[in-house]
Amino acid sequence: MEENMNNENMQLLHEKKSCKCPMPVAILLALLCIATIVLYVLHFTADSKSPVETGENAVVSVPTDGQSLRVAYINTDTLMAGYTYARELQKQIEQVSAQQESILQQEQQFQADYQNFLQTGENMTLSQQQEKEKELKARYEKLSRLEKQYADLLPQKQKKLQDELDKMTRAVYNFIADYNSKHGKYNLILAKSYSNTPVLYGDEGMDITQEILDGLNREYAQVKGDK
Repeated sequence: MEENMNNENMQLLHEKKSCKCPMPVAILLALLCIATIVLYVLHFTADSKSPVETGENAVVSVPTDGQSLRVAYINTDTLMAGYTYARELQKQIEQVSAQQESILQQEQQFQADYQNFLQTGENMTLSQQQEKEKELKARYEKLSRLEKQYADLLPQKQKKLQDELDKMTRAVYNFIADYNSKHGKYNLILAKSYSNTPVLYGDEGMDITQEILDGLNREYAQVKGDK
């Protein structure tokens, strides 16, 4: 009778494990969350409609129908790599990804331990089998709760990150527009990046990336200091 009970417990554990579903959803949402940063960078580098700031060495005049067209560009790869706000958001995304990876590793370890028990359990004494089943059930229940909690909270984290990304996008564009309006330097500012850019070549004198980056970081440091 005790042996039948053990078999039933093992079957129950197997059935419960085989019908679990939160993890694939969690993986998908985490990947979508990470992809948000990639989409943001592509969007930023592809859309450079806002006017931009200025540097003493970046003044370039291009004659066109008697008018002077003042052009500059910003390296958005450098901008995102050096902007404190962007780096902090990247850390948040990495933390979400690390949580998902931790749960995945725990799940894989549980599956390996459970399969090992199915293969070697018959060599254990009855009391050892019962003890192992109890341990595996406790681990499974804890992992299931963790997976559900993660899957429930992830959409909220994803929305929060998306809102922050939108806020950062507006902050960058607004800063560039404000800077350029105060200095009145450029009619056109282009975005340059390694992966997606309309700029195939630009003289270094037209590069105002560092000025924009320094200004953004000063502004962000001041805003954080005022909180």
